[in-house]
Amino acid sequence: MDKIINIVNGCRANDHKYQKLLYDNYRAFALKIVFRYIYNYEEALEITNDGFVKFFLQIDKFRCDNEADLEKLLMGWIKRIMINTSIDLLRKKMLLPEIGGIAEDVWNMKDQTVSAEQLIIYKDLVLLVKKLPPAYRIVFNMHVIDGYTHIEIAEILKIPVGTSKSNLLRARALLQKYLNQKESLTACSI
Repeated sequence: MDKIINIVNGCRANDHKYQKLLYDNYRAFALKIVFRYIYNYEEALEITNDGFVKFFLQIDKFRCDNEADLEKLLMGWIKRIMINTSIDLLRKKMLLPEIGGIAEDVWNMKDQTVSAEQLIIYKDLVLLVKKLPPAYRIVFNMHVIDGYTHIEIAEILKIPVGTSKSNLLRARALLQKYLNQKESLTACSI
């Protein structure tokens, strides 16, 4: 706990040593969040780096009254910055589908926040969600995985609440179809 407090205070003092420590400790966590939105490795890495720059520029706004919750709040703040930075890029690209894949070695990056079993499930989920059209994928990620309400999604994406709800419904239907196809292929190969 003291280590995290020191790192945050060092980042507030604009000390590059502490900024590097924070970046190294949370880079894999942040990159996995960005991958849910951006599937091109080079772009995802760039977005992650841009997100950390925003984080360091706004670190003075970060508040934590309870030191026991410091790491949870810090990770939540990083998560929100990474999601917003990813959505900003997707808006610039007008929600064009992502081209390219995720390099296999990315899944082996050390992330202390998940177990090996969770990583396998997460990888399967990300690869299925990647097949969704961009508008469905963004709403699915924001609502199901990141916990945003439809009202928050509508405000962030500047779409009607009904569109957010229908995109989620269609995303779930497509994911169910993909899972059924995957089950059929698995059953045929046994």
